[in-house]
Amino acid sequence: MILAIVVPCYNEKDILPEASKQLLGVVRRLIAGGVISDESKICFVDDGSTDSTWEIIENLCAENSHFAGIKLSKNRGHQNALLCGLLWVREFADAGISIDADLQDDISVIDEMLNLHSSGCEIVYGVRSKRDKDSLFKRITAHIFYKFINFLGADIIYNHADFRLMSKNALNALAEYKEVNLFLRGIVPMLGYKTGIAYYARKERTAGESKYPLGKMLRFAFEGITSLSIKPIRMVSILGVIIFIMSLAMIIYFVVQYFMHDTVPGWASMICSLWSIGGLILLSIGIVGEYIGKIYLETKQRPRFIVEKKL
Repeated sequence: MILAIVVPCYNEKDILPEASKQLLGVVRRLIAGGVISDESKICFVDDGSTDSTWEIIENLCAENSHFAGIKLSKNRGHQNALLCGLLWVREFADAGISIDADLQDDISVIDEMLNLHSSGCEIVYGVRSKRDKDSLFKRITAHIFYKFINFLGADIIYNHADFRLMSKNALNALAEYKEVNLFLRGIVPMLGYKTGIAYYARKERTAGESKYPLGKMLRFAFEGITSLSIKPIRMVSILGVIIFIMSLAMIIYFVVQYFMHDTVPGWASMICSLWSIGGLILLSIGIVGEYIGKIYLETKQRPRFIVEKKL
């Protein structure tokens, strides 16, 4: 079996030498054990890095035939870089494993992934059993995100990021999804193939900085929600109906009070009504506008990435 390990990279010059060394060690061990073919590859995808990441990838490819590299013409984001690598390796590999360059995901789990694949699983998810090395804030916000997005109807695996094995069949099925607004954690479960789960404990990043600060995490979460679920629009619609019914009740109440000659200036109720209805309108416009914006991007059918070089 030819295995391809896909590693998206953005400004990873500090971690890449160590990451490539560890991944090469895994590949060599699996080849020596007869588990995978000698044609297996470690494919680095440079997502428009501004440091020396691409130069390091070029040197690795020149030194060892197990390394391969793709350079994108500009930074297109983690999900697009990952998709580019997965679509490339499906041309020659029997299975692909995606993993981030920081190697916080435990590469020793690759053995278990391959065992599950050989037993018939087309997709194997790497799921974090413990996140003790993450900050308390990150653990809490991640927990809220997974719970909330599943509440909205999206089928994603709890505590799974983008560390997964996909067979050639699964990769070919993934290629059928043409949307520009990518959220692979939600798309992959839609494929419907037999799946397995390999648990591991998340590690600390040994070098470099996280490429997902708070702002990026929030944008990524919002992208996932709006890409996979229309429930927010439905919730706004239900809220609108509730407020409309309450408004009718208030109108009836004040009419009755008028005919009973018991009216008093109702500045408080008027101001509350104006603010609540005005806020609801603005919220509704914002949510609907977000979805319209996504429709706008999808209809343009712009390329999700442009490859500058391949090694």
